[in-house]
Amino acid sequence: MSHINYQILDDTALLNRFRTTKEVACVGELFRRYKHLVLGVCLKYLKNVHDSEDAVMEIFEKLHLDLHKSDVGHFKSWLYTVARNHCLMRLRKAGLSIEFPETLPQNQDDTEGVLDDKIVKETLYQKLETGMESLKPEQRMCLDLFFLQDKSYKDIMRETGLSLNEVKTHLQNGKLNLKKMLSK
Repeated sequence: MSHINYQILDDTALLNRFRTTKEVACVGELFRRYKHLVLGVCLKYLKNVHDSEDAVMEIFEKLHLDLHKSDVGHFKSWLYTVARNHCLMRLRKAGLSIEFPETLPQNQDDTEGVLDDKIVKETLYQKLETGMESLKPEQRMCLDLFFLQDKSYKDIMRETGLSLNEVKTHLQNGKLNLKKMLSK
């Protein structure tokens, strides 16, 4: 058996090799290449080194599972989306609101406006969460997979067993129902 130098393989070659051979070393090489970028994304959202390092490990621990389920075109941008969604889910589970950089106060007089903005955003998140819970299970599942987990139509079809038309219909009806609930 010959020894493979994974460092010379590009991302696409590593992904293809991993899918066909299930060699964990391929994911290990991707981890080596991108752990600093994932850590940067986690620090941006979690604002804590320890939590960010934990999140990086959680992301890469389940990476091999996600790679089997997802049709990854460009690994680096896909990984960024996975890391961002992981952090946002962590923040939501912890009950923390998400700080958006564009709302940080420029001076002391802006603080009241920022607090009002955060309250509005948190209220919107709560309405969105309540709205998602009141959707039909198929709509909720399709919206979650498409928007929160960044899955393609093909991925959703594979994971749910629904046809393409059913996936599109559930996404469209789910978005319309959410929009109605949020506008109330």
